[in-house]
Amino acid sequence: MTTALETIKSAIDGNDVVLFMKGTQNFPQCGFSATVAKILQHVGVEFADVNVLADPEIRQGIKDFSEWPTIPQLYVKGEFVGGCDIVREMFETGELKAFLAEKGVKLDEAA
Repeated sequence: MTTALETIKSAIDGNDVVLFMKGTQNFPQCGFSATVAKILQHVGVEFADVNVLADPEIRQGIKDFSEWPTIPQLYVKGEFVGGCDIVREMFETGELKAFLAEKGVKLDEAA
């Protein structure tokens, strides 16, 4: 049986961009998760989502893994970026697109 930690590591290692969130990118279930998902969609980056509401062990496990107390949590190329406030600030300053490009993440320029 796969542990929550193995599931978390697999999601982070297996995707260039992954968002641990409440709900899914198509049906977010909290405002902070919805904000980060909308920002990522706006900048044109494809990302995997992990619905922490579907598994209490993953919900707690991601907090322990990152040593970050809140959801959502964004990872890019295995690196923890932050939560809603950090992602929003990076987006507003233009730093998010630059960071994604620097990490080699493909962006949909039409977005």
